Order: sequence, then C-alpha cells, then structure tokens
Amino acid sequence: MRSLDTPVKQIRRKIFTEIAKIGFHSTDESLIHDIEAIPYNIVEERAKYRDSIYRERAVASERVRLAMGLSLRPENKAVHLTDGVEASNIDEKYYEPPLMQVIPSACAACAPNKYEVSNMCKGCVAHPCMQACPKGAISMIGGKSFIDQEKCIKCGKCKAVCPYDAIAHKERPCERACGVKAISSDSQGRAAILQDKCVSCGMCMVSCPFGAISDKSQIFQLAHALREGIEVIAEVAPAYIYQFGDNVTPRKFRAALEAMGFANVYEVALGADIGAISEAHHYAKEVATGHLPFLLTSCCPSWSMMAKKSFPDMIDNISQELTPMVATARKIKQEHPNAKVVFIGPCASKKLEAMRTTVRSDVDFVVTFEEMWGMFDAKEIDPASYEGETSLHDATGAGRGYAVAGGVAGAIEACLKEYYPDVPVHIEHAESLAECKKVLALAKAGKIKGCMIEGMACPGGCLGGAGTNAPFTKSSKALKKFVESSSRKVPPKELEEIELK
Repeated sequence: MRSLDTPVKQIRRKIFTEIAKIGFHSTDESLIHDIEAIPYNIVEERAKYRDSIYRERAVASERVRLAMGLSLRPENKAVHLTDGVEASNIDEKYYEPPLMQVIPSACAACAPNKYEVSNMCKGCVAHPCMQACPKGAISMIGGKSFIDQEKCIKCGKCKAVCPYDAIAHKERPCERACGVKAISSDSQGRAAILQDKCVSCGMCMVSCPFGAISDKSQIFQLAHALREGIEVIAEVAPAYIYQFGDNVTPRKFRAALEAMGFANVYEVALGADIGAISEAHHYAKEVATGHLPFLLTSCCPSWSMMAKKSFPDMIDNISQELTPMVATARKIKQEHPNAKVVFIGPCASKKLEAMRTTVRSDVDFVVTFEEMWGMFDAKEIDPASYEGETSLHDATGAGRGYAVAGGVAGAIEACLKEYYPDVPVHIEHAESLAECKKVLALAKAGKIKGCMIEGMACPGGCLGGAGTNAPFTKSSKALKKFVESSSRKVPPKELEEIELK
C-alpha cells in the first residue's frame, strides 16, 4: 500500500495544502472562518469514502486540528473545531505529545488477531485443520470447519495445513505494522495507541487503509514564519532524492525551497558525515579494543527510544554522538545565530526528537516530505519547473547514504577503512522495529559482540519513512545513483574536530 497513491494520501495532501494556505495568507480576522471552511472544501457535496457526508467532514475536522498542531477533541465533550487555535497562531510551536493519534470517527474497529474459516471451506474428509489444532478449537458445524475463539491460541497451524486456503488470518493492519506492540483496543473495539510503548515511527499511520491514524504537524507555524519574513534555513535529509518527482534534481529542489522563502538550504548529510567519522573513531577506541561489547547507532530516534524502553540496561551502549539532524542544525546556528531551522525529512519521530529537553536540538520546525509537498501546492510551486543557480554541496557520498538501511553502517565502515585500516570491522544492521528488537535480544544474550549495531525503525531505512512520497524501489535506485555521483566519497577526518556546542 505504501507504493500506491491512495485516496488516503490524497486527502492528507489536501489537508496539508489547505492548512499551509492559511499559514501563508490568512489574516487574524479571517483565520477562524478559513479553518472552519476546510472540511467543506475537502468534502464538497457528498461523501466518497465514508457512510455519510457528516462523518467524512468529522474526520476531516480532526485532521485539520492535528495539522494545526492541536490535539483531537474528546468525543464526550463539546469542543469547537478551532478551540485552542490561539496557541498555534504563532511562528514557533513545539509538538505536544502524544504525536501519533487515532481519529475515532475514522477507525473501522478492525478485528484484532483472529483466525476465521471462510466460505472457501469444502468440508473435506481429511479435516487437516482439526488434526493440526493443538487445543481442539476446531469442530465441524453444518459440514464446515468452525473455530472456537475461546479455545484458539492464534498459532496459525490450521491455516498452514488447509489445502484450500479457507482459513483467514484477520489482523489489524496498524497492529501488524507496529514492531513494539503499541496498538491495543478501546472500549468500542477501535484501535488505541499505548503511549508508554509507542516510539512514534508512524508505521501504523501509513499502514491503516482507513487513514484513521495521523500525527501532528507544524506546517501552519512554518508557513506563518515564512510569511512574516523571518530568516528560516532548511536542512534537508538525504532521503529527499526522488521525493518530489524523478525530474527534480538537487539544484531544482533547492531553487524551489528558496522560492518558498527559505533563506538558505543545507544538507543533513553534512551532520551524517560528522557523525560517521566520530562513530568510526569511537568504534576504534572503544569497541575494537574491547572496552565496550558493542555500540548502538543513535541517528534513528525511534530505534533509540525503543532500545531505551525495551532494553534499559543497554543505555550506556547507545552512541552519544549528535544525530545528523542536530549536528547540522548546530552548524547552521553557529553560522546564522538568529535564524530559525527547519528539518525537512521522511521521519515522523524526528518531530519528537526536536522537542526533547535532554539534548538541545537547535531545530525549530520539523516537517515531512509529505507535508512539504502540501506547502509547495499551497504556494503553487512546482519544483520540476525551477532552475537554480547552485546545487547542494555540503556532504559526501557516505553521509548521503544514511538514507537507506545499511547506509549508516556503510559510512562508518568506509571511514574505518580509510582512517583506521588496521582495525577489524564488524558491523550489524537491522531494519523494522521487530527485527531491531531481535538483534538487541541477541546482543543482550552475548551472542553479538565487538560490533557496531545500526538500527532503523522503518523497513528500508529512512527512504521507507512515514513521511515519504515516493515508492521505496524507485527512491532507493535514485539515491544509489546520487551517492555514486558524489564528488567526495568519504568525509575528511578533520570533521571530527568540529565543535558543535
């Protein structure tokens, strides 16, 4: 579903576009009216996807609130659509958790983990499903197999042996996509997010076919700041390649951002280069010498958050290097101390990383590629039509490769081979939170030693993030070409000496 331009994607883009238009153009006098009009602009005359126009507008209204950076309204209390908007009508607003939220009126209350017999059952004589069931949960009723849900332990053995594929495994798409088991049910059987487990990777959001899960946005505040003429500098994650069309080169993308009002554009791959050489140094000094059994990369916030929540005894093994987003932002603030910094990338959880208090991020706004496309639409900017004077030349191929799974490990390995040729290299990497948990369990058990472990919450790495626009197969090919065409392959060792206080 991720590779398709579904109606869910189209609706989200329309919402982002309308919210960005308000940020760019609405006055204080027209703001409330303009916000209230959005659900009617999105759902004009009749419902296309829900059972009524009223429900469809109700869902659109909640999307509007989240896109404004506001929380959903309670179902049992009268709260106006624009309630709290004064707190969002500013140039800078940090996200207030929870970031990921289930829109109740949009949720279809999909059945949780469950095996059921479909009408494909032939009532065969062999009854292999009955024979395979370890709990005697299957019987024959009316000549067809029937599963007693009270006895069923959801092992799937019946499905595996059915010769007609007549047993269906029903599972919430959001629950299946969640690698930390943070999806539960509310009192009405709708999906609910367990915030103590959630790491805000957004995989549930992009896996729900009803678009019932969404995150908060800062596009309104960013558009507001750009309209006011505030100096705002963009730092762009390396996964931007191909996200706005196959004809949008780095030069065109930079020109489009400048046309929107950004004062300058930096590559986040610069921070990745800084991190790669520092991680290589750390590996050579600590892991290769046996002082640490292993080291976990820190650039993916969902991976780091999951490690801290599920494996708290491994906190000391998580790298203390600044993430590429933060390192780049600090470099920008050194050169432009009065500027606001916006991170533009594929990642939902970066929104929470930017507002954490344990490490100063220096990032004022975080928007995804999906949200940025809505902002381009709002300003009627087509990046493919721009021809800029300069491209992006801040980083090397190593840093740009961070965008794909294995790229972080590859960059660190390249630095080690270049600057520590006598140090043996042992690097592991895992993608998707479920696989990451398995790798950490092996490391905890002592079965993985003397290595750097790269973890990526999203399948495929950042290019598979929740805020991307392009199919992974196409964007990964484009990134590979971009990395290979980089004039510099490995970051210079002096990057390690840069002080980012």
